[in-house]
Amino acid sequence: MNLSSEELKKLSESAAFSPKEQLEAVEKKEETIFFGVPKECSFQERRVALTPDGVALLVARGHRVMIEKGAGEGSNFDDNEYIQAGAQIQEDVTKVYRANIILKIAPPSFKEIEMMQQGQTLISALQLSTQPKDSLKKLVDKKITAIAWDFIQDDDGVYPIVRAMGEIAGNTSILIAAELMSQAPGSRKAMFGGITGVPPTEVVIIGAGTVGEYATRAALGLGASVKVFDKSMYKLRRLQNDIGQRINTCTMHPETLATALTTCDVAIGAVRSDSGKSPCLVTEEMVNNMKYGAVIVDVSIDQGGCFDTSEVTTHEHPINVKYEVIHYGVPNIPSRVSRTASKALSNIFSPILIKFGEQGSLANVLRNFKGVRNGVYLYKGTLTSPALGNAFDMPHKDLNLLLGVF
Repeated sequence: MNLSSEELKKLSESAAFSPKEQLEAVEKKEETIFFGVPKECSFQERRVALTPDGVALLVARGHRVMIEKGAGEGSNFDDNEYIQAGAQIQEDVTKVYRANIILKIAPPSFKEIEMMQQGQTLISALQLSTQPKDSLKKLVDKKITAIAWDFIQDDDGVYPIVRAMGEIAGNTSILIAAELMSQAPGSRKAMFGGITGVPPTEVVIIGAGTVGEYATRAALGLGASVKVFDKSMYKLRRLQNDIGQRINTCTMHPETLATALTTCDVAIGAVRSDSGKSPCLVTEEMVNNMKYGAVIVDVSIDQGGCFDTSEVTTHEHPINVKYEVIHYGVPNIPSRVSRTASKALSNIFSPILIKFGEQGSLANVLRNFKGVRNGVYLYKGTLTSPALGNAFDMPHKDLNLLLGVF
């Protein structure tokens, strides 16, 4: 049947006004997850895994968050702030450890593992060099899935939490050095930086990674003269490009480093090692030849230190003096500025934690997000980290095979 254009127009108009079935949006309901944040009890740890802002974000998505009483005190977050954000404050820590997912900064102690439930998920630091074998075996026995936040990657393959803590440590190391130069016993009572008519502070930074980069930025910002050493030409070139101005860079020749140390006012140790122990690059003789009142801030002390004369100190007694050189050897420098560090951690944690609800299961998160999968060292009690397996002579399996990811 052939219809005229006028008849086709009328037919289309009548179809447009005919009643139709209304389509409704299908809303995918998130899984409700119970998150637990215990108070950190490890030595000198003042940070907290979630800030009130992070809690509010999770609660708004329908999740339940329980915080141990006083968990935020070290970072100057009051319990009332957490309550207003929607968290439950619990004085009995054993109830916090009944959560589906436990969030911690430091690795759990054996006592904390005792309180954990079968099949829980733990998110904390791994700290391979300090991980006790008995604790690892206990986690295996309890079928725990353990994710190391220091091995979680973003979409670009960067370790966002490690980088954030490195940025904080680099900036803070310069502020510490400035304080020690002017106030520490045996100091030169000098100002860090430079002013008209006075030679600028000379700073030697050993290591051109994230810590070294942000220490360089902070020192240059205060007017200091900076010389950076690293064994990698690639890292030195990248640092030059990222800083955006010409700075003195040197490869790691012992003679050149020794010469630079004899005239510097501040030396920053910013070397990191994948093996868990930093190389000792500055000998006792080099330190002995440094000038009176010079300051050493060994950020690498977490891994043993890169100065032969470095010793571990505390926030309460942060310095010791050797050869009339002031040494600062407090591990975990970000914990010194715990509020800032906690905010940085929480800002990175929160979007990751939201994924657990959106994906509906832990397995889905690990299958769909390679960066989170990279942080897993235990999956339902099965060791998946080759490094831990080799270190403790324990069998391990490929996580990709366990999850069916190819």
